[in-house]
Amino acid sequence: MHNHSHHHHDGDEEAASKRIGWAFFLNVMFTIIEFIGGWLTNSTAIMADAVHDLGDSLSIGTAWALNKLSRKEANQTFSYGYRRFSLFGALINGLVLTVGSVWILFEAIPRLSAPEMPQVEGMLLLAIFGVVVNGFAAFKLSKGDSLNERVLNWHLLEDVLGWVAVLIVSIVLVFVDWPILDPLLSIGFTLFILFNVVRNLKATLLLFLQATPDDAQLVEIRQRFTGHDSVSEVHHLHVWSLDGEQHVLTVHIVLVEGIELKNIKSLKTDFSNVLSDYGFAHTTIEFEFADERCRDEVI
Repeated sequence: MHNHSHHHHDGDEEAASKRIGWAFFLNVMFTIIEFIGGWLTNSTAIMADAVHDLGDSLSIGTAWALNKLSRKEANQTFSYGYRRFSLFGALINGLVLTVGSVWILFEAIPRLSAPEMPQVEGMLLLAIFGVVVNGFAAFKLSKGDSLNERVLNWHLLEDVLGWVAVLIVSIVLVFVDWPILDPLLSIGFTLFILFNVVRNLKATLLLFLQATPDDAQLVEIRQRFTGHDSVSEVHHLHVWSLDGEQHVLTVHIVLVEGIELKNIKSLKTDFSNVLSDYGFAHTTIEFEFADERCRDEVI
């Protein structure tokens, strides 16, 4: 029975990997078309969209590669497994998007003073194409329920919205001569991208620097440990995260004086129950006796 259920899980993973692979392929092909199209139609809005899609292609590509990687078992070199690699992917992606966004702003801002009319028919066709392709990719991924796919689905929906905006602007431009709408849209869009990138980069860097993923949770865990009758002190309580989802906890717990060995077993059960509320990936608890010196203490 066990074997069967495991196999089923692998099947899900395979399907997820396939769907993500598909979305990646679509997005990369499409990003290339967009950059060429943006250049041909002379539209900075399409260029801004292309940068955004390039970022998404990268996210999808790294997610796809990491999906394969993170299934590898932990080994001597990476004793925690490969979860942490996803932070690295997020970092690279953030940097690419930042560079791309700055480039778009350099292109678009000068155009505010001397707007050039984009080639509207081409812009309109590309926008319709964009809504369809990204809509289809989003639809394919919406079948999945893995976290990776949910995140990527957001990316794709954002792409669809970006294209809807380009579509609306190009329809307006067919009827009225307001070329300034093109750089305005691209600047608005780029600032939105930058705002998100900065937010994500901040979160990623904090995890890289082993920040506590959830301060309130840490305080709560400390209180629950300290509140136990047999505990006199709690120190070296650390919580850090492998990838933002899988957390690791270590703690030293000093027991009250004169505690019996047989009580320690029930203590372990109590603490296991406390920790089971939080779903950590790895936990280590060290018991210290009242008259013992902590080995990690600086003398």
